[in-house]
Amino acid sequence: MNFQHLLSYTQKTLAGQSVSPEEAYELITLPAADTPLLLAMADKIRRHFHDDTVDCCAIINGRSGKCPENCRFCAQSAHYQTGVTEYPLVDTDTVIATARRAKAAGAARFAIVTSGRSVAEGEEFESVLHALSCIKKEVHMETCCSLGLITLRQAQALKKVGISRYHANIETAPSFFSSICTTHTFADKAVMIRTAQQAGLRVCSGGIFGLGETPRQRIEMAFTLKKFGIDSVPLNILNPVAGTPFARNKRLPPWEILRTFAVFRYILPHALIRTAGGREVNLRALQPYALTGGLNGIMIGGYLTTGGNATSTDQQMLRDLERPCTQPEV
Repeated sequence: MNFQHLLSYTQKTLAGQSVSPEEAYELITLPAADTPLLLAMADKIRRHFHDDTVDCCAIINGRSGKCPENCRFCAQSAHYQTGVTEYPLVDTDTVIATARRAKAAGAARFAIVTSGRSVAEGEEFESVLHALSCIKKEVHMETCCSLGLITLRQAQALKKVGISRYHANIETAPSFFSSICTTHTFADKAVMIRTAQQAGLRVCSGGIFGLGETPRQRIEMAFTLKKFGIDSVPLNILNPVAGTPFARNKRLPPWEILRTFAVFRYILPHALIRTAGGREVNLRALQPYALTGGLNGIMIGGYLTTGGNATSTDQQMLRDLERPCTQPEV
């Protein structure tokens, strides 16, 4: 690809037209030497459709381990011996205290995430609803949650309590999904997204790179999210976990990760796209390039089973980039 091709694809996106899968493939397979130019063009797209704020979010692992699903990357699956800490649903006071710390660190929104296929209606689900309500009323943060494959009635209850988004990652391309999980299907994921949308919820959905997927399948994943109308996309990079089938997966080179991030911006110019799990160990010193290469969000304060940067480190990065944090809309 020459510079004129890159410029034409950028101008096409800025004009509100969509790049094609083949054009996206040209972009994602650019050589490392041309990656900085691609990142600059992706950030031009970001600046055209968004402001300079960075959306910082945080999560709590609300229920850990013993998951019956066999996702081959996951430390919490009961199918693998990973040594992950296991515990039932955490109490509301713990959730609120964690949310307060997240807000103090710059997070605009806070999500409760639970392991397992779903959260059954009854006492446990009511406890989640109560905690979400308390966060919004007492901590004054936007709230989100990820509770697995919930019902329409549960989605409607979450809408009523005022969550900003329901989180349901598609994880990877439809054509690759059966290679990473067999206890549920991509169709199950699609039904969950449509159920949440039917209840009037905005959906946050992304996935993980480094599972063994091809560049074309990463592009397939992005266009699938576009088809679903997803406007909030978290992008994770595999941090291989000992005991899982993907423990020996080769880590992706930082430039390859950043090219992938940039191409997601071309395909999803209007979306909030954030870098999430695995950025610290995979991007290392190149973490700021994600935010100067098209992305406009980060997850802070650690992940489900692994830690992240100190929040002070991330806040210093944002100050150095002169990128302010978004503020909660409550």
